[in-house]
Amino acid sequence: MTFSPSSAGFRASIRFLARWITAGLALAFLLIVARSTLGTDVPDLRRSAPPSVNSYADAVSLAGPAVVNIYANKLVTEPANRIRGNPLAGKIMGISPAGRPRHRVEQSLGSAVIVTSDGYMLTNHHVISAAVEIQAVLWDGRVIRAEIVGSDPDTDLAVLKIDGTNLPAISFSEDTGVRIGDVVLAIGNPFGIGQTVTMGIISATGRHGLNLSTYENLIQTDAAINFGNSGGALVDVEGRLIGINTAHYDDLALGAEGIGFAIPYETARQVLDEIIAQGFVTRGWLGLDVIPLELRNTNSGEVRPVLQVARVYAGGPAELGGLRPGDLLLRFGENDLYNLAQLSDAEAGTAPGTAVEVSAVRGGVPLSTSITLIQRPVLQPTP
Repeated sequence: MTFSPSSAGFRASIRFLARWITAGLALAFLLIVARSTLGTDVPDLRRSAPPSVNSYADAVSLAGPAVVNIYANKLVTEPANRIRGNPLAGKIMGISPAGRPRHRVEQSLGSAVIVTSDGYMLTNHHVISAAVEIQAVLWDGRVIRAEIVGSDPDTDLAVLKIDGTNLPAISFSEDTGVRIGDVVLAIGNPFGIGQTVTMGIISATGRHGLNLSTYENLIQTDAAINFGNSGGALVDVEGRLIGINTAHYDDLALGAEGIGFAIPYETARQVLDEIIAQGFVTRGWLGLDVIPLELRNTNSGEVRPVLQVARVYAGGPAELGGLRPGDLLLRFGENDLYNLAQLSDAEAGTAPGTAVEVSAVRGGVPLSTSITLIQRPVLQPTP
């Protein structure tokens, strides 16, 4: 049997369905009311959305006074110049006679962060390297001479000290974990124009291999970090220090924008504590340089990353332990080696005077040797 839209049976079916739909809606309404009465809240998506933030002024008011402007005067020696045949012209132009190098004072701009109320400050090593005089300009306009307590080129960090009491020290977060996407503020002295605040997010963590320093575990951010921001503070939305601004990616040929880096608070705090306590940072040293390679198993075809010894320092631990250039390092103590960062961290984290078993391959033959690490010296860059 069939129904047409005008038939009595069709109209009856529609009325029947309408009654059931109405009853279902009424029952659903009663259940919602009952759950609310019994104390079971119905999820409200509007209430679960994060609150909007219209200002970070409170964070800046907490952290800003602890960030100071740094002006470091450096004595630069220039090679001797000579204008042949016209010594008078050379004198007028300020060029020294041949054989007498010329000295001039060059000023480096940067920032620093007051970390204790009695005047200890963190900044970058490259800001104060070779400085003969350092002036710190405080939030309230005071200019105070700063002294270098110690410097750590391997992390590009330095500790300064100014005289004072009850200085506005920055606060630290007890929760040292940072997440990609967290909002951060960079505070510093870009181009010497005065304290400036920029905002961004954490773009990445654990960045290394950038050739900015020996030990890299950097925070990447898109908060603007310019010349003069180095040594300034990277803070969270509560105004707590999470990093020391150190560099920005400025390869204009590639059109780079919004790529800045900061040294994590954990690293900076360790360097701070050790420099204050003993004037330097304790790190183990093997006495060798390595390059990454891949080792292929001729039988299985399996490829394994390894580190090849490129240089052994004369009289260093590696040489005394019998390692030679060309050896392939496979294991350091209990840790298999796959990349340079892994070896650097393991080496630096081993106390000087500790003997470590190092496994290697030489000419296809496995070897194992015990190497006693020493305190890492200050190494000059290879020309």
